[in-house]
This record gives sequence, C-alpha cells and structure tokens, in this order.
Amino acid sequence: IIEIYGPESSGKTTLALHTVAEAQKKGGICAFVDAEHALDPVYARKLGVDLENLLISQPDTGEQALEICDTLVRSGAIDVLVVDSVAALTPRAEIEGEMGDSLPGLQARLMT
Repeated sequence: IIEIYGPESSGKTTLALHTVAEAQKKGGICAFVDAEHALDPVYARKLGVDLENLLISQPDTGEQALEICDTLVRSGAIDVLVVDSVAALTPRAEIEGEMGDSLPGLQARLMT
C-alpha cells in the first residue's frame, strides 16, 4: 500500500494515473475508485491511460468504496488499485444525517 499525499492540486492524481498507464503498458489490470467523482477521461487518456480497460467505480459512500476495494483486492485479479481520494470517503451516516448532527470520529472508524 502506497499513500500519496500533499496539498490540493499538487499532482497526486496525475502521479496515480501515470502509475496506471505504466501498469497497463505492461499488461496489468488496474482499477480506479473515484471517490471524488472527478476523474477527467480526456486528461487520463493524454497521460496514456487505456480507459476501455480501466475498471472505474464512483461509489456514493465511503463504506461502498471500501467494499469495492476489498472485493477487488481479495479477487487477486488486479495489479494496481487507486483510491482517489481517501479524504473523499464520506461515511454513509454523514451523508444521510441532518445538518448540525454531531458525528465525531466517523471517518476514522471507517478507515480502521
């Protein structure tokens, strides 16, 4: 597991997409869990990503994203899995909750 972190617009997604493109060139199977719902297909193609052979998921909740990741990893069928981004993995309770609800530690519990 490799975590790429840095400020907004510092190239984290670009680096991840380059990794996907290189793995695909070597015949690897790659998946992209787009928690931010922000994958730009035109940009990904420019970086060499073969979108026709990229497994793309845009989950609605953090739990859904992690279930997808777990299934993909346990299948043993993929070589590279990108989650973009961990910060966008919003817990279901936060999405379904009311404004002003106090929900301390939800994302931390989601990630354990």
